[in-house]
Amino acid sequence: MAHLITFATGKFDISKETPNDINPIAGEAVLKWIRQHIGAAGFTSTEPSTEDWGWYMNVEGSGASYLVGASGEPDRPPPDVDWTIQVHKNRGFMDNVTGKNKLSNDDPLFALLERIVRSDPEFRGVDVAKDA
Repeated sequence: MAHLITFATGKFDISKETPNDINPIAGEAVLKWIRQHIGAAGFTSTEPSTEDWGWYMNVEGSGASYLVGASGEPDRPPPDVDWTIQVHKNRGFMDNVTGKNKLSNDDPLFALLERIVRSDPEFRGVDVAKDA
């Protein structure tokens, strides 16, 4: 299951993103912004890549591996965009069989992402859903 963070902001200019070659969904700018913040906490990540639901990057740190995704929907009046960040913890076959190593409610990466999103004064309507 994924943990989600949703919010609205005009902070990211989606017109300057690399076009998503699969679906015209924004997300690259949010992931690049996340990359700037997680390195100081000991996490490393790949460059953002496209997916049919938006953009993703792989993140490593705190003894775990994750997929972090972002997608933006410009449904609000410009320049605001509704954003979703999703976090999935990568688990091995045996973890899935035994139910171990699940993404916990106090996961260090998710806690960090929630903290940095909530601390940005340009983000409005921040909401968190765990095990979504």
